Amino acid sequence: MKIVYDKIGQSEKPFELTLNGVTLEGTLAKSGYHRVKLEGNLEGQVELCCDRCGDMYHYDMKYPLKLTLSDEVIETKDDLDIIEFLNGVVDLEFIVQSEIASVQNEYHYCKKCENNEEEFEKEF
Repeated sequence: MKIVYDKIGQSEKPFELTLNGVTLEGTLAKSGYHRVKLEGNLEGQVELCCDRCGDMYHYDMKYPLKLTLSDEVIETKDDLDIIEFLNGVVDLEFIVQSEIASVQNEYHYCKKCENNEEEFEKEF
C-alpha cells in the first residue's frame, strides 16, 4: 500500500495492511512540514529458523510501532526511528517487510534449544 506524502493531513488517517501473515494496523498524521508520524501495532506470525538446530518454527510477533516518516533527508541523533521516502510516496509494504526482516535477522532459538547449554554440532 502506497500513500502519497502530500495526501496525508494533520488529522490521523487509519490504515491496515497484511503482508506475509503480519498485520500492521495504525494511523498516519503529519507532525511537521516534512514529517509524518506513524503509530500502530505489528502483529502476526513469522517462520524462523533455529540458529542452533536448524529446525523451522513459528514466532508470534506482537509489538507497538512508532516511526517518523520523512520526504527529505533528515540528519539527527535524537530520533533513530526515521524512515525516509525521498520519492514523496509512503510505502507501508516496505515498512512491514523491513520489520519482518529485522526479526528474521536476529538470533533465534526454538523452544527445545532455548535453555539447552550443552555443546551442539550437527552435520547436514
